[in-house]
Amino acid sequence: MHIESIDAPGMKASGDLLHNMQREVAQLLGRDSISFPGAQPVSFARKHLDELKREDYYLCEKSDGIRYLLYLSDDGQGQELHYLIDRKNDYWWVKDAHFPTPQGEATFHRSTLLDGELVMDVLPDGKQEPIYLVFDCLVMNGQNLMARPLQKRLGYFHNEVYRPYKDLFYKKYPHEREFQPFILGMKDMQFAYATEMLFRQLIPGLKHGNDGLIFTCLKTEYKHGTDPHILKWKPADENTVDFRWKFHFPTAEPDDDDRADGVAEPYPDYEAVPRVELLVFTGGKDDYRPFAELHLAEDEWDELKALNEPLDERVVEAYMDDHKRWRFYRFRDDKHNGNHVSVVNSVLESIQDRVTEKDLIDAGPDIRTKWKNREQEAKRRA
Repeated sequence: MHIESIDAPGMKASGDLLHNMQREVAQLLGRDSISFPGAQPVSFARKHLDELKREDYYLCEKSDGIRYLLYLSDDGQGQELHYLIDRKNDYWWVKDAHFPTPQGEATFHRSTLLDGELVMDVLPDGKQEPIYLVFDCLVMNGQNLMARPLQKRLGYFHNEVYRPYKDLFYKKYPHEREFQPFILGMKDMQFAYATEMLFRQLIPGLKHGNDGLIFTCLKTEYKHGTDPHILKWKPADENTVDFRWKFHFPTAEPDDDDRADGVAEPYPDYEAVPRVELLVFTGGKDDYRPFAELHLAEDEWDELKALNEPLDERVVEAYMDDHKRWRFYRFRDDKHNGNHVSVVNSVLESIQDRVTEKDLIDAGPDIRTKWKNREQEAKRRA
């Protein structure tokens, strides 16, 4: 049975179980920290066009889904066990998944950690189908692959996990796919100069939403935390930042009704539109500082109040409008913290020094020429 929500894809671990799973994954990766181990991209700026000409990068579309690591393990009793790990470092137990090894359809993977996005594909009949699209592989059956080049990491995933999975659920037992919690897929990786093909052909044909492109260097190792060799490009109007917001309400003077109810002192007017302060994360456990203010229109405030939810001090995604004002886009309850100040500055650089779709397409031939020159030079040396 497919999962119904990509935001809550299974049973959430807590307490000792959560801590033990976090510690287990940290040990698998050889880390002391039990924090979320996934790599994070930097925002694409104009200087990165030169980077794409200097180094070999893979290119894929950035899906509009939820980022998860997928941990394949066992329960200590010989039974298959799977967890999706979100950016909050919460672990979601996924029931009834099966990922066979090349050794046979009854076998399964242990001590394996994949990186990808969970998206909802919309099928021709209007039904939705969850797909987990893998774009990297950190550990395969206990073998740490992080120091290997990206092509090698993806090769391990394709041969050890994806091919046996396809042989089982696409060829031998295709009807069993509907009983899996999600369908396993693999990101369509192209060379960095294939931007025009992605914009014109691949992205329009997607069954799920898209909000940009990802460029990943082929030669560099997988890096925990911010990785300057993973580049995230978004259209200028979709470059967003995650902040924590703080409300400051105007003070109301008590009127006759208030005084009749015994209210004699000025009080916060929670019905009025508040001043909204955007706080940027600077590291540490809960270290924030004021960064900017968000423009909140009266009708937006009315919509927020109508939610009847706690609003203050939540993590929100904001964008900059044509008047250079920060505006509310959506809540980011999937994250404990907003973007680090270094990420915010990177996004601002992308906004101010923006690279358009046309810029990427126009750079394609030069990126291709320099890629081929490096290829020929490598052959000559060999």
